[in-house]
Amino acid sequence: MTTTTPPVTLDDVRDAAARLEGVAHRTPVLRSRTLDSLVGAEVFLKCENLQRVGAFKFRGAYNAASRLSPEQLARGIATYSSGNHAQAVALAARELGTTAVIVMPHDAPASKRAATAGYGAEIVTYDRYTGDRVAIAEALAAERGLTVIPPYEHPHVIAGQGTAALELLEEVGELDALMTPVGGGGLIAGSATAAKGQYANLRMIGVEPEAGDDTKRSLAADRRIEIPVPHTIADGQALHIPGELTFSINRLLVDAIALVSDDEIRGAMRFAFERLKTVVEPSGATPLAALLSGRAGRLPRRVGVIISGGNVDAERFAELCGGTA
Repeated sequence: MTTTTPPVTLDDVRDAAARLEGVAHRTPVLRSRTLDSLVGAEVFLKCENLQRVGAFKFRGAYNAASRLSPEQLARGIATYSSGNHAQAVALAARELGTTAVIVMPHDAPASKRAATAGYGAEIVTYDRYTGDRVAIAEALAAERGLTVIPPYEHPHVIAGQGTAALELLEEVGELDALMTPVGGGGLIAGSATAAKGQYANLRMIGVEPEAGDDTKRSLAADRRIEIPVPHTIADGQALHIPGELTFSINRLLVDAIALVSDDEIRGAMRFAFERLKTVVEPSGATPLAALLSGRAGRLPRRVGVIISGGNVDAERFAELCGGTA
């Protein structure tokens, strides 16, 4: 899919920011002299692990859900997600006085399933390695008259995700590079729209787990490449193909994709806990892993990083961080 008119613009991101004001948290930006020294750059960490539901996903979910008509809200919302978007849609639905049905893989982290149910959503499970979550959600939506808000294939979701980068730039000023995790591509698409819409020369770097390098392969081929569903501790990035809409943006705005191993992700989680005093889930730790491991390559002077989420329960966190990095 190619496009001459951008499906999401800087004005869309700014409009989403106005809609989210007073609803989403304006998350803090963390600095660390130790980190700067280790990687040879000034690093600015946008801590979306401290966002509502513990991840950036609330931004896009609420931006999209809040634009539904009263009739659509009365019927309810559906989506599919391994956890963070599930929680985000569930909370957005509760905030807006409607209901949500969430299609989740049966092996989604228990803490994410519990939080989604805790916000009042109905959960329908499936096998991520054999089932088609989109087809399941769309069938439920057709049967019940629900509106589907997908995790990333939606311009209002993408615009909402871009507000994290917009806030970061408002607070710290011009950056030379911005790094985000890459799953379906919504966060980096929104972030790139927000960042390059203001600073055209900014370098946009995505980070994927080695096992889930579908976006890196797709950018190299200039078309979407499908891979087997990856096995990785970064469950939020365990996707087999980039989104069509997100890829149409990312192929134009993303400059590079770095890959990190699961052990490097574990090391980054440990570093964040021990040195930065913050809890980061595996998917959220991938950009930090790329910095610490050198996988991001030679860095410019000022680098922004979106720490996308912190939804990991204590038992799994201890298990992951107890391994050898």
